[in-house]
Amino acid sequence: MNENIIYDSEKFKSMIHYIISRCHTKDNFARVVLYKLLYFSDFDNYEKYEKPISGETYIRKQMGPVPSHFFEAIGELIDEGKIDERSERVINYSKYKYSSLTDPDISLLSSDEIQVIDDTINKLSHFYSEEISQYSHGDIPWRLAKDGEILNYEAVFYRDPEYSVREYDD
Repeated sequence: MNENIIYDSEKFKSMIHYIISRCHTKDNFARVVLYKLLYFSDFDNYEKYEKPISGETYIRKQMGPVPSHFFEAIGELIDEGKIDERSERVINYSKYKYSSLTDPDISLLSSDEIQVIDDTINKLSHFYSEEISQYSHGDIPWRLAKDGEILNYEAVFYRDPEYSVREYDD
């Protein structure tokens, strides 16, 4: 599973920074929403073009897919002065919000990849954390994995029509 997929840390950081730059002013935009926008961008690109954008490994967690290199990438972006992270206390948990401090370097991203990310943002960035988590639970890669397992990119070819982004010949 996912044997031929190579993780590109710089592309993953570009994806993160680009999404933050596009969404950081939205009230609902926090870590969980960012996780799902990354997941759907990579998996939608795989369905459409048979390759992910970053090659990130996503893990099945209770709240939906979670990128495995997220904290490493966020830490580097903060250290590089490109983004800011702050936490807000909400009842009994911390909500992590992000803002972009510089324009993202998107030179590593192709125009097709940027279009897939933009489509994902346009389709899903209005959801709040709980809503986007519930939505992600309907996608077949998450449904096929067990808790803590890696999500299989190939599963996108078995998506329900609601999640599919590719035009298939009948």
